[in-house]
Amino acid sequence: MNWAALTTAAPELAAIAEKRFGAHRHHVLATLRRDGSPRTSGLEVRFLGGELWLGMMPNSLKALDLLRDPRFALQANPGAGVDSGDVRVGGRAFEVLDPAVKGVYVEEVEPPQPFHLFRTELTEVVLTYVEDEKYLVTQVWKPGEPVRTLKRT
Repeated sequence: MNWAALTTAAPELAAIAEKRFGAHRHHVLATLRRDGSPRTSGLEVRFLGGELWLGMMPNSLKALDLLRDPRFALQANPGAGVDSGDVRVGGRAFEVLDPAVKGVYVEEVEPPQPFHLFRTELTEVVLTYVEDEKYLVTQVWKPGEPVRTLKRT
């Protein structure tokens, strides 16, 4: 499922997530190293054409991690705090080699050349926030399921 599937299934959650990712330029990507341990790296993301795109420098460790194992977790930069919520996205990322697709991305984003471009398939989107200064609320979306809301004090 791509980002367009989320915007159709859970438009409010998608809008909040895009706003959180749009509030700052750099975010945190977690990938898996060759030995299976986690690696975190800074990353810029883009929402274009119903997709969440990840662009990376050529042969960066995070790109090599994704080429070997496509699983990732992405956390929106919280900035000075998470008053507007903490957003995390999990999924798989697949490199785009089609010159036409990369060309459309280049026209919109103008990334440094050369670069790796990854299209994402979402496995979950999670929003966590504090409600009424009393409740910790977590909303979880997974493909094919409605948004689940968990609330605890």
